[in-house]
Amino acid sequence: MLTITPIPAFNDNYIWLISLEQTHYVVDPGDAKVVIKHLKQLNIQLNGILITHHHYDHTGGIAELQQQYQNKLPVYGPDNEAIDGITHPISVGDDKISLPLSQHEVKIFHLPGHTLGHIAYLIDGHLFCGDTLFSGGCGRLFEGTPQQMLDSLTQLSQLDGATQIYPAHEYTQANLRFALVVEPENPQLQAYSYKVQQLRTKQQATLPSTIAQENAINPFLRADSPAIWQKLTTHFQQPIADKQTSFTLLRQWKDNF
Repeated sequence: MLTITPIPAFNDNYIWLISLEQTHYVVDPGDAKVVIKHLKQLNIQLNGILITHHHYDHTGGIAELQQQYQNKLPVYGPDNEAIDGITHPISVGDDKISLPLSQHEVKIFHLPGHTLGHIAYLIDGHLFCGDTLFSGGCGRLFEGTPQQMLDSLTQLSQLDGATQIYPAHEYTQANLRFALVVEPENPQLQAYSYKVQQLRTKQQATLPSTIAQENAINPFLRADSPAIWQKLTTHFQQPIADKQTSFTLLRQWKDNF
């Protein structure tokens, strides 16, 4: 059975440590020092690295971790982004890889939007989604189009509801402040916001969330909601005729929120 532990980094990053018995991988190690410190505290050795996209707060620790492990670590990541240190490139046509973390093949999702080559890893019901899907939100569109991000999020929204999601940032509380403006009458969102507030008061992680939870409360997965369309119509003073327009305006609103 997988054990998944957040290693906090920088202001709000999580580097996820995935463990199965004596095998240990990290996801998006932007900071090698916090990873090395955590591994030493547990007296365990790192066996590999998974990368979702090229941003430095997700990749900056690769070289130092390789140095620590005599350049023997397998490093998986997208082959169409400029990432130094990838040893096992994943191409757009690759939808599965084998990892020693699971008896089953690991499913790869290609999720352009935040960046053009962004990928996610689904390992035995645990989705490591980088900066594409956050609890209560989604990543900014640094490279992709609104339609690409909407398509990427739609892929994820259709996963089994029990799928646990592990985004790379603790953005939940800020995301929910926006979500409550956009859909204030959503009772599940209200209840979730209260739960998140209690966790953050205790400085506890709000993650993982689940696909079912996000489908119920995340405005970017709910861009076809009539209540959200009504709010957007009022805010932007224009009628909303389709889900893509709704999503595009939601992202624009959030960028300036």
